[in-house]
Amino acid sequence: MTKASLVAIACFVYAASLAAQAMAQAAESSSRALDYWVSRAEKEIVPAAEAMPADNYSFTPSGSGFAGVRSFAEQVKHLSAANYQLAALILGEAPAHGERDETAPESIRSKDEIVDYLKGSFAYLHRAAAAVNEGNLLLPLAGHRTRMGIVIDAVAHSYDHYGQLVEYLRMNNIVPPASRK
Repeated sequence: MTKASLVAIACFVYAASLAAQAMAQAAESSSRALDYWVSRAEKEIVPAAEAMPADNYSFTPSGSGFAGVRSFAEQVKHLSAANYQLAALILGEAPAHGERDETAPESIRSKDEIVDYLKGSFAYLHRAAAAVNEGNLLLPLAGHRTRMGIVIDAVAHSYDHYGQLVEYLRMNNIVPPASRK
């Protein structure tokens, strides 16, 4: 083998090594980018759930246009159940507590239980986001949805209910933690 051939092989091996490192970093960056948004939602939603006094967890707005709306507790449980279901879909697992139709188990009732359930749902969503990589990011799952799309859906859904939680807090004269100085 000539020196030129050895140099060419060395260059090829080096380039392949750099490509492998770049692919690993890209996969890690996709997972990290998705996890960043899960963390942002979690850092606003969990403190909002903790801010509502336990006695007010059954609060629902009154007046015209509010018939049949979820209570504060039901909002948090619904958001959490959806997180569990969506994370399970990404991971190819059954939802942790048998969640169906974005409904939490009836056994979760007290504020402490609900907040723990919420925190657990975000931990599970973090695990799901960590399982997303360049190889599976855009592969269709059930219903032609992708893992990336499902994480985005979970975050968007969480923020939808976060807005409702904020409104419920304000209706109870509580400044949401994210709005405090």
